[in-house]
Amino acid sequence: MDEDVLTTLKILIIGESGVGKSSLLLRFTDDTFDPELAATIVYDVTRRDTFVKLDNWLNELETYCTRNDIVNMLVGNKIDKENREVDRNEGLKFARKHSMLFIEASAKTCDGVQCAFEELVEKIIQTPGLWESENQNKGVKLSHREEGHGGGACGGYCSVL
Repeated sequence: MDEDVLTTLKILIIGESGVGKSSLLLRFTDDTFDPELAATIVYDVTRRDTFVKLDNWLNELETYCTRNDIVNMLVGNKIDKENREVDRNEGLKFARKHSMLFIEASAKTCDGVQCAFEELVEKIIQTPGLWESENQNKGVKLSHREEGHGGGACGGYCSVL
């Protein structure tokens, strides 16, 4: 693959309001966290209701997605909080049942954020139909942050299924 060619990937982040979708993205792209960020329409490990509604989000995805080779990743966010309502094993079991990648993360502390996006892109790269076009020479160039900066190390949170 030619390392000088860039390809645009579309990543859809879905989940209940207030679970941290925008915070995860801002942490990954800008390495920032805004506690006052407005909620947007992932699941929150401190709110069981957001986990229970994951089936609804998957149904929406199946209804409106035009492809069957998409890469799904389940992210349990807000692991920095004490009042956990959803155990890591519950998330892992759900992800396995639906053939999804799984990770737990904290947009606030940056734990698992870099790893989540790296694993997602890696899986997309391993699914050529998602990023190849009629020009077979297209590719994706990845750059790695130094370990320990911005949560670059997975820290044991990644589970590729």
